[in-house]
Amino acid sequence: MSNPSKYERDVFPTNSGDLTIQFLGHGSLLFEFNGLNIYTDPFSQVADYTKLPAADLVFVTHEHHDHLDLPALGAIRTDRTQVVCNAASASLLPGSLVMHNHEQREIQGIPVAAVPAYNLLHKRGDGQPFHPKGIGNGYVLTFGELRVYLAGDTENVPEMKGLHDIDVAFLPMNLPYTMTPEMVASAARTFKPKILYPYHFGSTDTNQLLKLLGKEPWVEVRVRKMA
Repeated sequence: MSNPSKYERDVFPTNSGDLTIQFLGHGSLLFEFNGLNIYTDPFSQVADYTKLPAADLVFVTHEHHDHLDLPALGAIRTDRTQVVCNAASASLLPGSLVMHNHEQREIQGIPVAAVPAYNLLHKRGDGQPFHPKGIGNGYVLTFGELRVYLAGDTENVPEMKGLHDIDVAFLPMNLPYTMTPEMVASAARTFKPKILYPYHFGSTDTNQLLKLLGKEPWVEVRVRKMA
């Protein structure tokens, strides 16, 4: 098991017990809730998963190597682990549960909604988006009454207008693949989360986001080690 002091963590009280979030790095988080260990996008470069607790649930947003890392996943996966992923990841994850954009399920007592994650502007040299529409997922996870949005790799897409009552949001800010600080601020203004964490932000200056949203009364921007 990992040293509890190694990773930053925040605790959120809910009407069904505390939710603890450990910030492992990049797009990878560990949620601890009611005895469950729930991971997002395990990635070997940010943590030694052999020293972390076995997973009850793992959410994979899409098939890129820094989000679908088989060695990292293998270190925490047991025969009791439920892996949830997008369709493009399923061939690499036998026994996984595929969720499609806009689909809703309850998984191990956690209500889950899959949100589209894709690029509108940022594209590769051949003109193709880094993340094409209809492939990647974000997820809204509900812990008690607390709603947490994990955006995955996305820009500030129109589907964010359909989000509601988001308490905690994780929005990516890694150029050129996802959003600029201005895009993250625009996305936040669309659905107004109470707490906003930039994540998967690489070398992007998080102070830019603090300048854009730091005086807004409806949101608290929290920066953790999620480069």
